[in-house]
Amino acid sequence: MKCGIVGLPNVGKSTLFNCLSSAKAQSANFPFCTIEPNVGSVQVPDERLTKLQELLLSKRIIPAEVEILDIAGLVKGAHKGEGLGNKFLANIRETHAIVHVLRCFENSNIIHVEGGIDPFRDKEIVDTELQLKDLDTITRYLEKAKKLTKSGNKQAMKSLAFLERVSKTLNNGENIRGLSFSTEEEVQLKNLQLLTAKPVIYLCNVDEKSLKDGNIYTDKVKSMAAAEKAEILMLSAQTEADIAELTTYEERALFLKDLGLQQPGVNKLIRKVYHLLNLQTYFTADVKEVRSWTIQRGWTALQAASVIHSDFEKGFIRAEVIHYNDFINFGSESKAREAGHMSVEGKGYLVQDGDIMYFRFNV
Repeated sequence: MKCGIVGLPNVGKSTLFNCLSSAKAQSANFPFCTIEPNVGSVQVPDERLTKLQELLLSKRIIPAEVEILDIAGLVKGAHKGEGLGNKFLANIRETHAIVHVLRCFENSNIIHVEGGIDPFRDKEIVDTELQLKDLDTITRYLEKAKKLTKSGNKQAMKSLAFLERVSKTLNNGENIRGLSFSTEEEVQLKNLQLLTAKPVIYLCNVDEKSLKDGNIYTDKVKSMAAAEKAEILMLSAQTEADIAELTTYEERALFLKDLGLQQPGVNKLIRKVYHLLNLQTYFTADVKEVRSWTIQRGWTALQAASVIHSDFEKGFIRAEVIHYNDFINFGSESKAREAGHMSVEGKGYLVQDGDIMYFRFNV
């Protein structure tokens, strides 16, 4: 699963990417410093892994990961190819969710392509370009659907009604993610790969003094995000970069304490991205390793087994499941089993976040 970091040029996207990922991106005080998207894998912070390792004395832990793309900055006219528009929009299409970075700090030494700080304006510029690109896509499908309806094709009529609703929404300057769809329409929407249908987190890039209480700019973004029922997070990309340079846990803890923070902002962001992508974790755990496995929410035991190996899915017999809290409370698999807190589940079991699973299979 991929998440794209987007926004206007020079809002802090590459600085943020460098804090999240070991794949370093060039960061500089000029527009279009990033051209090709920088790609990096980011580990999802999860204290449960450490607790399981301590109980089992496991040799290693393997956390879940999310792929992050740092995408070139967008400008007005991107849908027509202005700036790096075509490249930018194609890169967004490859992602499953968006972190939209909005600059919410003043600094005369850092250029802003629009000449001043206004996160609401910046957000509208990006939204408009994505909406116009989606309209281009929808218009092509509408023309095909209209031709098919002339022959009385009932499926084409349904498709036309769906496309017209989407088109109307975009023409009204609204994003598709705000609409509700039937299961059948969800399938059609997925095939269209519309940019404004992707879930979004608005990330307010602030200065250090605004980290705790925000500022006039973040207040604007909060109101806007509330109206859209969207996620929002305040973070200082430069402060996160400073934290990332500290080499010891003690140094980081002291730095965070001085700022009045309990954890780096990027940890919160990664977890929000994980949730935004509709992902959850189950574990396999023994003395060799404790490992997180990433699945979609609502997946069954059979689907979860396939993530480890196709043989687990083909030869599935059953899954032995201990909920994380039960494992921690009883201290081991054997004690949880003896207390009746290990359940035996079939293919259709809906996996819960934090389940510790043992698959029995035969190929």
